[in-house]
Amino acid sequence: MKIAIISDTHDHVPHIQKAVELIKKEEARLVIHAGDFCSPFAVLPFKGLNLVGIFGNNDGDVYRIMDKFGDINATHAGELLDFKEDGIHFAVYHGTQPGITDALVKCGTYDVVIAGHTHEKVLENNGKTIFINPGTAHGFGKEATFALFDTAARKAEFITIE
Repeated sequence: MKIAIISDTHDHVPHIQKAVELIKKEEARLVIHAGDFCSPFAVLPFKGLNLVGIFGNNDGDVYRIMDKFGDINATHAGELLDFKEDGIHFAVYHGTQPGITDALVKCGTYDVVIAGHTHEKVLENNGKTIFINPGTAHGFGKEATFALFDTAARKAEFITIE
């Protein structure tokens, strides 16, 4: 199963729309957003996808963001998402506090830990745990990216949003 991992979209609707097109093309069955939608309208382009998201430190209007999740039949998990898919235990945290991210990676509980926040792509192994930061889908004048994780291969790759 393919899981798209996106973060730090920061209201950049054109990049969100392009990412959604690429996610559909890749036939990802699940989309994880690791926070920083920023505004509620940034949720709407994900309509039609199996989206699960969490809050980032720049998600200001949390009640309206959650309302938009309801409008598109998506799931919002608050500040931490802990789930299993295809026998893989995932944790998703925005990454606002580096010590929390580090603890999630090093605790040995999770097979995959996902965080954003830094706007830098990271793919690292720490013992049995894979740490993925998909970078920023906004781009901020640099490369805009998201990640695609294949649960069968237990491998991730980065996709550039152009």
